[in-house]
Amino acid sequence: MSFRQVDYFIAVAETGSTAAAARLVNVSQPSVSLAVARLEETLGQPLFLRATGQGMALTGFGRQKLAEFRSLRAQTRAILASAGKEAPLPPMLDLGVFSTLGPRYVPTLIDRFRTRVPNARLRLHEADLETLHAWLETGRIDLAIVYDFGLGGDVEMTPLHEARPYALVAGDHPLAGETSVSLARVLEDPLILVNLPQSRNFFLSIIQARGLSARIGMETSSIEMLRSMVASRLGVGLLATELPYRTTYDGGTVAHLQLEDPIPPHRVALAKPARLPGTWVTRVFEEEARRFFKGIAPDATG
Repeated sequence: MSFRQVDYFIAVAETGSTAAAARLVNVSQPSVSLAVARLEETLGQPLFLRATGQGMALTGFGRQKLAEFRSLRAQTRAILASAGKEAPLPPMLDLGVFSTLGPRYVPTLIDRFRTRVPNARLRLHEADLETLHAWLETGRIDLAIVYDFGLGGDVEMTPLHEARPYALVAGDHPLAGETSVSLARVLEDPLILVNLPQSRNFFLSIIQARGLSARIGMETSSIEMLRSMVASRLGVGLLATELPYRTTYDGGTVAHLQLEDPIPPHRVALAKPARLPGTWVTRVFEEEARRFFKGIAPDATG
């Protein structure tokens, strides 16, 4: 087995085909195909599922090896650099972010991390929770800021912060002057939902558990779109991401109301691959994340 075979395998996994991988690594397609075939022969199991016209999809074994080979490649570069045989590379961190959490927390976290590691290169990967989970398992990202919805698998969760869900109504809504409200009163109006899978399912399950029903007015993948629609009296909203401001993009206003119902909090967590050892770079980011969230109040919805 050679590192060239490993590099070609990683390229195919990232691009989804041997043709695209060949363009990425600047070699011929047969060279890539042969390298992957020999690597599979050495390992004794197929790394990819091959279907005509559908590209190359990783097998379960392939996903496991992808994470291990990425880790091996990073360690090898570090060893060669420390031995003076390769120019030292700046530390790299691939950070995953659940899209609704990103704007609220991540820019500050990046700033704190870069203060500690000024020469670091950081690549941001925004996605839904299931995609981030898959990227962690395959080693595409090193860490992720997520909500802990108990997805399981080979991912370790470090709790950082608890955010209590709250109701969102227009600034001139009859409920806007209240400090707290029951879920039943909120749902008298059409509900606007964030339609990312785990978030949507969480709120709908809470509603069903309380024996209530909701008229779904609209759905959106954007928190800011939801806030603007609420401000325009198109419906009410339910959110967990803590936002300190009340003005929307289009100049409207919203009011945040605590929910009187016993609804469990969302838990913000730092996710990392359970099977792979962390690096000093990931440990620095984790330290800064812990410090940052320690300074945030448990609930900021009032």
